Order: sequence, then structure tokens, then C-alpha cells
Amino acid sequence: MAEQNINRETGIIYAINGPVIKGKKMSSFKMREMVTVGAKQLIGEVIVLEGDIGTIQVYEETEGLKAGEVIISTGQPLSLKLGPGLLKNMFDGIQRPLQKIQELSPIFIPEGIGLLSIDEKKRWDTTITVKPGDILSAGSIFGLVQETEVIENRLLVPPNVSGTIVEIVENGCYTIDDVLVKIRDEKDAIHELKMAQVWPVRTPRPNAWRGETLVPLVTGQRVIDIFFPIAKGGTAAIPGGFGTGKTMTQHQLAKWSDADIIVYIGCGERGNEMTEVIEDFPKLIDPQSGKSIMERTVLIANTSNMPVAAREASIYTGVTIAEYYRDMGYAVALMADSTSRWAEALREISGRLEEMPAEEGYPAYLPSRIAEFYERAGSVETLGGGEGSITIIGAVSPAGGDFSEPVTENTKRFVNVFLALDKSLAYARHYPAINWLESYSGYIKILTDWYEDNVAEDCIDLRNKMLELLFQENKLLEMVMLVGEDVLPDDQRWILEIAKIIKVGYLQQNAYNKEDTYVPLKKQYAMLKAIEYLYEKGREGLKLGIPTSQLKNADIFSEFIKMKYTVPNDDLSGIDRLKEEIDSFYETLFERYTN
Repeated sequence: MAEQNINRETGIIYAINGPVIKGKKMSSFKMREMVTVGAKQLIGEVIVLEGDIGTIQVYEETEGLKAGEVIISTGQPLSLKLGPGLLKNMFDGIQRPLQKIQELSPIFIPEGIGLLSIDEKKRWDTTITVKPGDILSAGSIFGLVQETEVIENRLLVPPNVSGTIVEIVENGCYTIDDVLVKIRDEKDAIHELKMAQVWPVRTPRPNAWRGETLVPLVTGQRVIDIFFPIAKGGTAAIPGGFGTGKTMTQHQLAKWSDADIIVYIGCGERGNEMTEVIEDFPKLIDPQSGKSIMERTVLIANTSNMPVAAREASIYTGVTIAEYYRDMGYAVALMADSTSRWAEALREISGRLEEMPAEEGYPAYLPSRIAEFYERAGSVETLGGGEGSITIIGAVSPAGGDFSEPVTENTKRFVNVFLALDKSLAYARHYPAINWLESYSGYIKILTDWYEDNVAEDCIDLRNKMLELLFQENKLLEMVMLVGEDVLPDDQRWILEIAKIIKVGYLQQNAYNKEDTYVPLKKQYAMLKAIEYLYEKGREGLKLGIPTSQLKNADIFSEFIKMKYTVPNDDLSGIDRLKEEIDSFYETLFERYTN
């Protein structure tokens, strides 16, 4: 780091307020420029410039820092090194590999270790896919590296470079900093292409154009896939109070969603939760490949005891990595757990900057920051002509489960799927604790054609019908609390019985059961169709004057609730047998009442 700082601009520290440093003699520094601070050369970023005075947020612990120490310019913004080696790795909020840091310091992250990144010494088996004379445009693929057993890293021309190839290397093993291809642009300037490229975290990577999100992100979770689907390239929020299962829900989505790449950001979460991720993910077998799920996963951990400024940067680090793989043509799912901790970091830094607070002490620019983050989702045509997408799923942790607080309210404005977690459902051990009355998906209309073509023609109509039954049940339960269930007519009591099956037998899902942790769409539809079949058979009986007490067969109802466990995902014949039992029971019952 010291060699890089020769002939750089320097400033002098004169005030220290936690992670916020003020320096003088900084008129030549640039806004958002990365700097090193003090004798330990802590990593920081310029966030305010007022004449000769500059304000810096430092991404490391500032304990022991003194006034009068030097601030040194690096001449570039806070940036990531993007290349092979990101997958199967775990980083802190500014892309420093935690495994490598542990080798240097087993217990704590030491100050002043510099801006470590992906391994610069590892050699990768590289195939160059172009030849001299070829014309390369921004975003074109010029080589391939097998980054993991399941993911091929497609080496890309940087977004701001194009030209004619004048020189290439032979296929072989190279490091991420070796020059692989040289191209000459229109101005006769030579550009060297390497495996890795550097990109500022706060600047979205460009694309050719954004398309509509017409395909769902299949998660294997019934309440999401059928009732509140998320589109690939879409946005979703999972708000919920403490203990409602936000992290568990995100873990399930990270494990089972059909995205090509998973980027999981633990932003300000408890260390034990991230430890669970670190220990569990390598053991999980990816249903798509049969390999460890880490083969296609990047983990970013900035736990609650890590520097607050790095927590603020971790969100941008994650989404920049996601854009890098999107530009290769992959579908990426980004899990941010949780954006409330990120917003709290913004609030703390804003307070130290003495900015005028807005609602509940959050800075006035909180809505725009949330919007900027979710705006980086989308399905795009890449600069190289391929198709890629980023789906952003952010957990929100409102204090006391109050969804009217600023982070939840502003997130709700910018996402299209709202999966509201309910404390009462969680306490009743109903997981995922997604409240079907408060949740919604704005993608139902645009995904209808896909569901009709790939699942069943009546899939969305069936979903709407079952959701309507749940809304009717909610109204009926209010009446039951006032006057009791006995006074309800039989048709309304039948709705209550079927709604119970929908809630317990369908919406409730067991993450620890082999058959139930992930459910294919075909089985999800077949289960709901069977529940509809039971509902309609009961309605036929009601028309014959049969009371609900006779229509409800305890054995059949029990089998319906257990079919998620008893019917294998790859053999749905058990559902057909269940329908046969329904026919047999009701035919006998109907004959008794008609004769």
C-alpha cells in the first residue's frame, strides 16, 4: 500500500468522531474517493468536501487514531476487483476475504491490513475464445474460466473498452492480473484485457436495455410460488419483527431458488446467524447440480460487531458482484439480510455528520438510497448481447414489528412483492410465517401466461379462488369471535374447514422435512387442485342439505393435511388416490341422503 501512495495528495486529521473523520488541506481530493487514514492506513471514503475541509467515513475500527495523522489519496473511488475467485468465498463489507483475514488474525479483523481482495496468485485454466483481428465491443466475451464445478466465468471486455484484437496469449493457466488480450481502439490506444476488472461499487454497471420480467423465480415454497410469486429480475421485501423467521425464509430462498448465482449479504445481523450460514451452506446439496450450493454462492458478512461504515457499503458490494455475473448472462438472486441494519448504519453516520434528521432520526435521503438499491434489480440484455437478471430480495426488521416505520414504508414503495411476516403465525409455529392477508405480488398479471403455459391453464384462477376463501374465512372468524361458530350456516362453516386445510396443509411448510423443504411447481398445483376438489365435493353435499358435520371426514381431512409429507415430489399418484377416496366417501354419503 505504501508504494501506491507515493506522490498522492495528502491531508491532515483534525477531528475524529467514531468512524467519521474530518481532515484539512483536502481541497484537491475528490468526492467519493477512497483514501487511507492514519499510520495504520485504514480504508476510508470521502463523503463531504467543503473548501479545504473534507469528511471521511472509515471502514475499519478507528480506535487509537490521532489528530495530526496523515490522510492519503488513492486517486480512485471505492471499487471491487471482479474476477474468478468470488464464488465459494466469503467477504466482509468491502470485499476483503474473511478466510484470508482469519489466517492473518484468527480472532479479530486487524486494522490496517489493506484492501485485500480475491486471490491474485491463484492460476486459472483459461480458454481464449477470440483471435487476432476480431473486433470486440464493450461486454463481449473473450475467454472462459471454469470458476467452480458448476459455474463458468465468462471473461468480459470492460464496459468502457472496445476495439480490434492485436495480440492474444495461448490457452493455459494464468492469474487474474495477467494480460490475456490486447486490443487497439479507434484512437490507436492499446488496452490490456485481464481476467479481473475493477468497478466502483456505487456506480451501476451498464446494460444494453431492460426488458420485462416474464419468468418467475421458482423457490419451491408454496406460499411464494403460487400465492405471491417473485419474477426473475424482480424485487421483493420480507418484513417482520424479531423471531418471525426472516433469516430462515431467506435461507430457504437462497438454498432452493432456481437462480444460477446466489449473493447472500448478512448486513448487520448477529454473528451466530452468519455462522449458521457458513456452516450449513457448504453441506447443502444443490438440487440443480448435485454439488455443494457454495459452488454458485458468494457470501458477504458484515455482522453487528463489525465497523458500521462497512455495513453501509456491504449492500453496494453485494449488488456490484451480482451485476458482474448478470453481465455474463446469469440469473442472479441477491438476498440482503437486513436492509434495516443498513438503514441504521446510514442513520448513525448521518448523526455523526450532524445532518438534519428526518422521520425517526433517519436521514432525509433514506428513500432515495433504498430506491437506488432496488433499482439495480432487473432483467436486461447485456452489452455483449446475452440475457441476464438480478432478483433482489431484502429482509426488513421493523422495531416491534411496526410496518408503518420509515424503512418498511419506503421499501414498500419500491418493491413489487411484499411478503409480510406475522408474529402470531410465528408464535403458532406456522412457517413460513407469511401473512396471506397483508402480502401481495405485483407480478401476478405479467406471470399469468407463464403459469398457464408451464403449470396449468387454471393455475392463477385456482390461486385467486383459494385466496378468496382465505379472505372469506378471515371475515367469518371475526363473526365467530362475536357469536360463536354454531350459529353460522353450513356453507360458511364449510369454508372455515377448507381454509384450515389450506393454511395448515398447504401454506405451512417444513424446512426440515425432506419432501416438504422444496416442492416442485407441479406438486404445488396438484395439492391445491385436490383441495379445490374437496371443497367442490362439499358444496355438492351442501346443496343436498347435508350438514358440515357429516361432510367432514376426519380421516380424509387428516390425509389432506399430511399429503405434503406422504406424497413424494416425484410421484403424485398419491394425490390421485386421495381424490378416489373423496369420490368413494361422498358417493356413499350422497346416496344415503338422496334415497
